[in-house]
Amino acid sequence: MTDTRNCEQCGVLFTPRREHARFCSVRCRARWNRRYAGGTPADTGALDWSITAMRETIERLCRAGGWDRADGFAVISEAVWRVTIVDADLVRYHPENYSRALARQDAGQRRIIEETFAGLRFVRNQMGYDAHPADLVQPLASGAGIAAWTWKPVPEPALGALTARGRSWELTRYQAYQDRLAGRTVGEIFTQAVAFLNMADDVVLSRT
Repeated sequence: MTDTRNCEQCGVLFTPRREHARFCSVRCRARWNRRYAGGTPADTGALDWSITAMRETIERLCRAGGWDRADGFAVISEAVWRVTIVDADLVRYHPENYSRALARQDAGQRRIIEETFAGLRFVRNQMGYDAHPADLVQPLASGAGIAAWTWKPVPEPALGALTARGRSWELTRYQAYQDRLAGRTVGEIFTQAVAFLNMADDVVLSRT
């Protein structure tokens, strides 16, 4: 993670103020949106495929019972990946519609949604490096449904390899994980996340 990046519209190097910032200015974002925000059939098809795969994975997780730990951890890892991929696609390619979906929530619910996704990004990043799912998820007794497994509280991660801005972002994700995921069930968190992504997708479809 670096402290600077190139604007996707004009190419100038800029320092992002938000984690997902792609443009150096409001003007560049508006110009990019005029050119691309409508989306092409291929873009819509890719998003549809990602959302279908996400829904199928979460449905499988919520139905699963009696699996061994290895299978349970595998489906949870896949669910984290699917949900964060769809969220990232919507933020990246449909930012205005994503913002409209958030704006439909009251302030408290909007904060919960944003922190839930930040917490899931923390899980994704941890699983992508050194952490095993068992470091983050507490299974229940044999035979219990996977959706009833819970997210564990975890110690603050070592972030020495990141830039100052990267550490700030990852610590924000970590705190969101502790506040919104830790102690709650896997099924509850994924159900909340998918409900919002389904609504954001409906906003995209209604405007394309």
